[in-house]
Amino acid sequence: MIYRVRHSTRYAYGSTVELAVHLLHLRPRALPGQRVISAEVTATPAPSRRREALDHFGNHVTWLFLDQPHACFEVVGEAVVEVGFPVPPAATATLAWEAVARLARAGGPAGWQAAEFTFDSPMVAVEPAALAYAAPSFPAGRPVLEGLLELTARIRGDFTYRPGATSLATPVAEVLARREGVCQDFSHVMIGALRALGLPARYVSGYIRTRPPPGQPRRRGADQSHAWVGCWLGPQHGWVDLDPTNGTVVREEHLVVGWGRDYADVSPVSGVVLGGGAHSLGIAVDLEPIAVEAAG
Repeated sequence: MIYRVRHSTRYAYGSTVELAVHLLHLRPRALPGQRVISAEVTATPAPSRRREALDHFGNHVTWLFLDQPHACFEVVGEAVVEVGFPVPPAATATLAWEAVARLARAGGPAGWQAAEFTFDSPMVAVEPAALAYAAPSFPAGRPVLEGLLELTARIRGDFTYRPGATSLATPVAEVLARREGVCQDFSHVMIGALRALGLPARYVSGYIRTRPPPGQPRRRGADQSHAWVGCWLGPQHGWVDLDPTNGTVVREEHLVVGWGRDYADVSPVSGVVLGGGAHSLGIAVDLEPIAVEAAG
């Protein structure tokens, strides 16, 4: 599947911003199951200086430096991306979850890159409640992917998707207690639960294709910035991505921008401004399938 994605973020400030520095995660990653055909990031006003780089996790980042006074700021990320992630291995063919945890704990050539995703991170502290929630899906000796699929389905069934019920500051323990939130919350819950078992889990940021109700036209800007969980199956099978919000394995309706320990590592737009006062924020995302011949 080939998609065209457009992600617009617009700030309107209550007073003039004199200086600003913005860090952007808006350029999709090139992956074995994802080919980036084109990608561009534009901003208004134009920055006085700009720098492209890769962060610690290998994600594309863009730094924008603005030194002219401005009352509004808009940044747009646009890309054309071909997506077709491989089918995961048979669940019964994966290692027992305890073996995966041991390999990650040992590090070394087999597990050193996964090991850092077993520790607490700023937005995902390992909670006893998360361990208690995960435990029924991981009895002794169970193949790791069997447990992961069950845990993904349980979160989908046990939690209610409710925008506005939480904020970026809502901790995992509170989300577990309330059983409601959004994709970021459900991903953090799953990550915390897996790390409590010693299993490597990372936060994946990107987009998911949404579909209009039957008979209704597609609404511009109605697609979503989305989040899900990358889970390590061991050195033979590597990583698999699972979407607890929708109870699915990530295949052809998801597009990856980047990953990190939690949301804070891959926020689409972050930064520091001098001035500005109160502000309003508008975000619009369009993820549109396009014909293969149109991508060339």
